[in-house]
Amino acid sequence: MTNSARAFPLLVSMLAAGATSMFFSPGANPQATTIKPGSGEDLRAAYATPTDIAEGKKVAAASCAKCHGLDGVAPANAKGVPHIAGQRPAYLHIELRVYQTGARGENPMAGAVKYLSDDALMKVSAYYASLEPAPPANPRTVKAAPAKPDPLSAGKAAAAGCAGCHGQGGVSTTPGMPSLVGLDPKYLVASMNAYKSGNRKDDMMKTLLAAMSEADIANVALYYALQKPVRAKTPAPGDKEAGKAASATCAGCHGDSGVSGNPATPSLAGQDAQYFAAAMKAYKDGSRKDDTMKGPAVSVDENAVKNMAAFYASQQPQPPKVRKPLTTAEWAQRCDRCHGVDGNSTDPRSPALAGQRVDYLETVLRAYQKGTRKSPQMHAMTDGLTDADVANLAAHYARQKPRAFVYVVLPPKK
Repeated sequence: MTNSARAFPLLVSMLAAGATSMFFSPGANPQATTIKPGSGEDLRAAYATPTDIAEGKKVAAASCAKCHGLDGVAPANAKGVPHIAGQRPAYLHIELRVYQTGARGENPMAGAVKYLSDDALMKVSAYYASLEPAPPANPRTVKAAPAKPDPLSAGKAAAAGCAGCHGQGGVSTTPGMPSLVGLDPKYLVASMNAYKSGNRKDDMMKTLLAAMSEADIANVALYYALQKPVRAKTPAPGDKEAGKAASATCAGCHGDSGVSGNPATPSLAGQDAQYFAAAMKAYKDGSRKDDTMKGPAVSVDENAVKNMAAFYASQQPQPPKVRKPLTTAEWAQRCDRCHGVDGNSTDPRSPALAGQRVDYLETVLRAYQKGTRKSPQMHAMTDGLTDADVANLAAHYARQKPRAFVYVVLPPKK
């Protein structure tokens, strides 16, 4: 939008849809003394004048249109190329500078902007931001991944047969049977797979787990990890104070008071005392193989083990650092905090996601996950996404109606 006559109708439609628009006067001065051109706070592209936008169009025709089109709508066969029409201006400017520095490696984008001045980058960003966005994807052609059962409900159902030995919610009431609550799912998955493969010996456990798929095992582990941690409801004879002293060397792996900070190492807090003693005996005589545990188990006598078991059984277990899987709607709510409602960003530095190509969104999300595209915030946000989450989020935003960034040209002061 390069003049107020075109901007006003679009503004009305945005407000009617409940979106929040950005207003910038070309007469205002965005270059405050604390903002350096080229910095992440550089908003010059958001304050572009009609002349800037017209000059940006010339830059686009020469350097960008081959891939992105002069209208900013990537051709259907240009896989992985994003739509940039209506994209937020300061964001485009920032990203073009990133490509220019070579931080994204050698690629067509780096070559296209390599010799452009920062002024040209600013103006071409403003030009593409001024265009009408591409229409949203057709829901019939861009579909979410097939719905899967809620893993927590599935885990509860799969764990129903475990309650007879391990107690409701994984809290043991049978001496000699371990509590499962408070254990990290990574540890539980590894333990169940060890029983299933026969590396950890227990015929009953091997038989029970033989019927479970990988998904079943993961869901059961998640279910127990998310239950409220409670101490095992079993007797724990022994001297707790003596056990505390004897277990001092265990804290390096199992954590203070038996609460492990390592997902691969089990927490011992609140564990059944008889099970703990049996496990230490198995490590000591070699019937349970673990080179790391062999030495510590050999170094303590039976009475010390009894006291250690009493100490750990008396400690309060803590929930592992694991969160309940989110639905696509819940993930989108988190994304919308920065990217705007339905992916329509109201911050010129944050990219709009609404109406973006689904293949591009999937590629970018996975790049942030792997760390090949650098952003500590985005890496943290995408770290917990499954492949289905990535596909569903990309499809969700591709189907949203995009709202343009509006330049409102104000009359000069009289």
